[in-house]
Amino acid sequence: MSKSLSASKNVMRTYLSELLTDPDVSHELIKQRTVKQAFNKPLAHKENKSLEKLLKTVSEQKEVDVNKEIATKNNKPQPHQLKEPLTPALSQAISNKAQDKTKLTTEHNASSVIENNNNELAKLKEKSYRQGNFQAMYFDVAGLLIAVPLIELGGIHKVDKTTSLMGKPDWFKGVMLHREEKINVVDTALWVMPEKCDEKLKNSLNYQYVIMLDESQWGLLAENLVDTVVLSQDEVKWLDTSSKRPWLAGLVKEKMCALLDVSALIDLLNKGSDINQK
Repeated sequence: MSKSLSASKNVMRTYLSELLTDPDVSHELIKQRTVKQAFNKPLAHKENKSLEKLLKTVSEQKEVDVNKEIATKNNKPQPHQLKEPLTPALSQAISNKAQDKTKLTTEHNASSVIENNNNELAKLKEKSYRQGNFQAMYFDVAGLLIAVPLIELGGIHKVDKTTSLMGKPDWFKGVMLHREEKINVVDTALWVMPEKCDEKLKNSLNYQYVIMLDESQWGLLAENLVDTVVLSQDEVKWLDTSSKRPWLAGLVKEKMCALLDVSALIDLLNKGSDINQK
């Protein structure tokens, strides 16, 4: 690797560290800007850590998390039941009222059901990694370590041919087909720091994977899948009120890397915005 390319990557690391550092982050965290070499080792080089095994772990963990939340919800106490049976007249009145309400709100409910289902799913996912321990996956781009909660990981694909589209931002790599599914591929380095990603750096990138964001059609390009880890709440510096960086759920303290807020990131991508929301 040339000195100029290495310098460019160092600039990217420094830039991201400064971007992620809030005034309330402790001095101790600021010292930990350099990612340890051990975590830059590609997943493919780790014993018994194949892509297939990782995908199986992701799938199983997502199913466990969601089922756990659903089971908890179903175990809630049921509403108090009437001890006395309803009279025929009262039963008929209740039935008529219900039918009238259904008739008046059919169209509204059609869209509400979809919205409520999406909100419910989002709540289940949020609970699964904002309460107690949760699993996350590390991947890297140009030496930068990024974490994503497994519950919000939609899948991992090998990089394939992309078709570019006119009028899209520079970070929009193109559309990739995977089993008849159209994936909007994001050049992660260009999205994270467009003003720092020069030609030498772009030419050095060796993207191998597409990290799918939840149930969306968006996928982030990654060079290496690094590892899956279990994080406790205390191991993350949560940034709940970070309006300037909505894509950032928090900082993984030990690695000083970004933990993505996937839903907010999807919103930015849908708007065509980069990390600076432009």
